[in-house]
Amino acid sequence: MARESSDFDIPEAVAAPKRGWSPQLVWLIPIVAVLAGGWLAAKAILERGPTITISFKTAEGLEAGKTKIKYKDVDVGEVKTISFTKDLSRIIVTAEMAKGAAPHLVEDTRFWVVRPRVGAGGISGLGTLFSGSYIGVDVGKSTTLREDFEGLEVPPIITGDVPGRQFVLRSQDIGSLDVGDPVFYRRFQVGRVVASELDKDGMGVTLKVFVNAPYDQYVTPETRFWHASGIDLTLDAGGFKLTTQSLSTLVLGGVAFEVRADAPASSPANANAVFTLFKDHTQAMRLPDTKSSIYTLVFDESLRGLEVGAPVDFRGLVVGEVAGIGVSIDPVEKTIRMRAEVNLHINRVEMSAGSAAEFAKLPSDRKSRADLLVANGMRAQIKTGSLLTGQLYVALDFFPDARPATVNWKVDPPEFPTTPGGFQELQTMLHRVAARLDKVPIDKIGTDLHQTLQSFDKLAKRLDSEITPEARLTLEEARKTLGTAERTFRSDAPLQQDTRETLRELSRTAQSLRVLADYLERHPESLIRGKKDNKQ
Repeated sequence: MARESSDFDIPEAVAAPKRGWSPQLVWLIPIVAVLAGGWLAAKAILERGPTITISFKTAEGLEAGKTKIKYKDVDVGEVKTISFTKDLSRIIVTAEMAKGAAPHLVEDTRFWVVRPRVGAGGISGLGTLFSGSYIGVDVGKSTTLREDFEGLEVPPIITGDVPGRQFVLRSQDIGSLDVGDPVFYRRFQVGRVVASELDKDGMGVTLKVFVNAPYDQYVTPETRFWHASGIDLTLDAGGFKLTTQSLSTLVLGGVAFEVRADAPASSPANANAVFTLFKDHTQAMRLPDTKSSIYTLVFDESLRGLEVGAPVDFRGLVVGEVAGIGVSIDPVEKTIRMRAEVNLHINRVEMSAGSAAEFAKLPSDRKSRADLLVANGMRAQIKTGSLLTGQLYVALDFFPDARPATVNWKVDPPEFPTTPGGFQELQTMLHRVAARLDKVPIDKIGTDLHQTLQSFDKLAKRLDSEITPEARLTLEEARKTLGTAERTFRSDAPLQQDTRETLRELSRTAQSLRVLADYLERHPESLIRGKKDNKQ
């Protein structure tokens, strides 16, 4: 039963030689994927633009990962995150900008949220009703780079790519102006109001206006700006005058500018040049006041109706304005009088003199000139400018019959002599009349008048008792006489018939005489021979 052992032997293992590593095809795909991902990641990092932050008061219309940042309707960035500041007063928008936008993120670059708005300039942002809100960009011109920005709450009126120049206007008040209101030149809209703010001292306002090219060349150092808001209504000897720049200014307001016709030619003004914003066109076109003097006027009458800014008039020529109104207390005489300070502009008189030679005839210094005018009767007087409004103004004129007076140079400002106004003179005259009436013996006149009336009453009674009956009898006799005359002159009265018969006889006699005269004219010899017999 024995078998050969070779049939059941286990083969002996032989050690194979060690082989080197060879790449497998299965690893190729992951390797390519890793390389592609790395390349894409590196490319994304290299092409990624700067990250900036923009602060706004509210996040209305903004959404992280969706809201775009656009410049001229081209996407230049995207909002990544929206968060709050530590005090929760504002929101912080973190946005990733395109790589090419880095050089334009400078100090004066501006951002704002574009959404539907209704403002003085009209309706804007209607396109966002369908596409959604986005953040607009206005690229600045500065060279200083910046990463943190404060967004605008309203879109800018003028963007940086609009040609033109900006100018600064200063005024006492803003009137009806607002950002976005138009700027006019000869009633043609050439720009807009882009900013307004109250001065730090609170004594005025500063506005910035942008004038589009090429109209900005018409703004020179001699240009005058004025409020063109609402209606300028003037009532003078020529009638009513209504002035307005356009219908839009009646509601929205505006600014207008112009150069005086007699202004010297000059080159365009520099950007951000400062100008005064006048109240109206009349003030803007007024000659500049280079020589001014302040005087005090003291009146014994009421100054109700006189306001600061009221004109000082010399025979129709406005030579100044009222600068202040108050009271003047005389501690010696213990009286209180009304005081008005006026600012007189001598250059306006010089301009109206026709030539410098005519004005040079007056003394050159202020004191001598004023003393000469006062010595010749010049006085200040309060007059009524309008019976409808009751407004007063100060008039300078010569009064030859005025009491002698001089300028009081001992006070500052010097006191210029005055004379009572028309109403004051009327009041004084009425006072004198009243004083004279007080001296009239009214009681005695009343007694005498009473006695006279009693005498008239007695006379009337006597007339009624004595004279009236006699007058009645006389009237009866007169009536009888008139009746007799009436009966006498009736047509059927005997006298009337006899008279008519007599007149007929006279008529026949006159006819016979005419026949006789005619016969004698034909036969004058009949006066001697007699009448011929017709038979012969």
